[in-house]
Order: sequence, then C-alpha cells, then structure tokens
Amino acid sequence: MTDHVVTQGGVAHHGVGAGVVWALAAGLLWGLVFVAPLMVPEYPAALQSVGRYLAFGLLCVPLAWWDRAELRRLRAPDWARALELALVGNLLYYLLLASSIQRTGGPLSTVIIGTLPVVIAVVANWRDAQRDGRLPWLRLLPALVLIGGGIALVNHVELTAVLADPTRRVADYALGALLALGAVVCWTWYPLRNADWLRAHPTRSARAWSTAQGLATLPLAALGYAVLAAWWAWHGDAGWLPLGPRPMVFLGLMAAIGLLASWLGTLCWNAASQRLPTALAGQLIVFETLAALLYAYLWRGRWPEPLALAGVALLVVGVLWGVRLRPQPVVAQAHPD
Repeated sequence: MTDHVVTQGGVAHHGVGAGVVWALAAGLLWGLVFVAPLMVPEYPAALQSVGRYLAFGLLCVPLAWWDRAELRRLRAPDWARALELALVGNLLYYLLLASSIQRTGGPLSTVIIGTLPVVIAVVANWRDAQRDGRLPWLRLLPALVLIGGGIALVNHVELTAVLADPTRRVADYALGALLALGAVVCWTWYPLRNADWLRAHPTRSARAWSTAQGLATLPLAALGYAVLAAWWAWHGDAGWLPLGPRPMVFLGLMAAIGLLASWLGTLCWNAASQRLPTALAGQLIVFETLAALLYAYLWRGRWPEPLALAGVALLVVGVLWGVRLRPQPVVAQAHPD
C-alpha cells in the first residue's frame, strides 16, 4: 500500500500519520546522542564528534551496496548537497552540542535545543508557504506557546539547580548555553535544506539519501580526526591516540550512536520529511527533546521534579495540537495590471 503521495501543492493528508510515526522514531533514536557525552565525560567534544561520524561513515560503506543503484543516480550537485549537510548538520552540530552538554549538563542543553520546534516552524512557515501551504499563524500560535511554555518550565528547573550548585562555574554555564544556541542555528538550517532536496526528489529512496550523507561525512570526519591526532602529537599528548583512555567503551558507544542515531535516525527523519509539510515536521523535532530528557534523567538515576514533568506535558500537548493542523494552500494574487 502506498502510504504517501507528493503533489505539486504539498503532501497528501493521508501521509501525515505515517510521517508522524517516522518522526517519533527519529526522535527516540536521536535522543541517544544527548547522553553519550555524559557517558564519556573525559573525552573532548571534538573527538566525540569525529568519532561518531567516522563510525557513521564506515557503517555506510557496506550499507551503500544495498543502494548502489540509487547512489549511482546521484550527480555532482547531489553529492555537494550531501557534503554540506554532513558538515553543518552532522559534524558542526554535534561538536557544538557535545561541548554544550559537557558544560551545562544534559537536561539544560536539551531544553535549549528544544527551542528547535518553535524556531523551525516559524522559519518554515515564512519560507515555504508557497510550496507547502501556510499554517495560519493564529492557529499555529497555541501549539508554539504550549511548546515554548513547556521548554521554559523544564529550563527553569534545570537553571535553578545549576545556580544552587557551588561546584558549577557561571562562565562554563554561559559558554555552554551559547554553544547550544549555535547548535540550534545549525539544526534550523539542516532540516530545511535537507527537506528541499527530498521534496525536489520525491521518488528517491530516503534510505539511499541517508547513506549518501554518511559517505559524504566519512572524509570530513577522517580529516577532523587527522587534525586532532596531529594536534595531540605536536603537544606531546599522545595518550589520546588512537581512541583515548577507554578505547573499547568509546569505540562501542561511537559505533552504537553512529548506526542508531546517525544512520537509522536520519533514515527515519528523511521518511518523515517526504510525508510532512516542513513547518509541521519542524514541530515534531520535539520528540527528540522528550527522548533526550527521558534518557538524561534515567542516566542521573532520578525522576524529574513535578514542575519539569509539567513542562514535558505541555510539550506533548503542543505537539498533538500541531499535528492536527493542516496547511492551507496559498492563492496567488493576480497582478494589478
């Protein structure tokens, strides 16, 4: 059974349910990357970023055999797009995110990244109305307010805890917040740019496009690792070579998130992007926030405070509100002449 149909005016409504399921799967997988820096806190964020995407790229080499026919259809502009998506949406984003988490803690960085549904929905609703239809601002506003309110409550709880901890440095906290904002910029750009290619190629395989991005990431991550190795060798800090003080733990963790979060998560998100209007898909990134908060609290070994739970509830209600909205076609106005 065909579960989605792409038309010139946007995405057919019967594909939205499947798109939401794909977006939920992507969020659950992507949430794993928020706890990885907490599991190996002694590893520099730069090494975690290149390690994750080295694993992702190497895993995509044998996977490319399955999609060799689709990959052969890609031309130079397609590979250039995959390369820029890999650089900004993969390596740079995770470098900023991991650096932020190491300075602020998992939940705080997560709620800052949690502003993405609001930011992407606003940008996409302004940018892609002619293609996808417009979600009326007044109908979109309640969902955005609910999501924003939920994020604010969770952020309040985490910020209060940070300020009450005498071992935390305000400078580290501020820098971590700025790094998280940089990650927000990267991942506002990435899904919009990625959706442009997917919507322009509706018959292409989402899995093959995920693999193509992994193959494009591999040389970038290898170059990044070479630069780090040269830096450590130059400064006589060879203890990090080749895989740091806990090589088996680090290697296993990077392989796990490379496969589950980077490849499979991207595959799920690509499938969602082909079925959903960009503004609606942007709101569903909140699933990543919810999953990341769940994993962070599980890693801490304690349940969140009631106010934080209330914030999570608002996030869920906001998502459900957004899912029920349907974009309205934009009617081109006649030229006054």
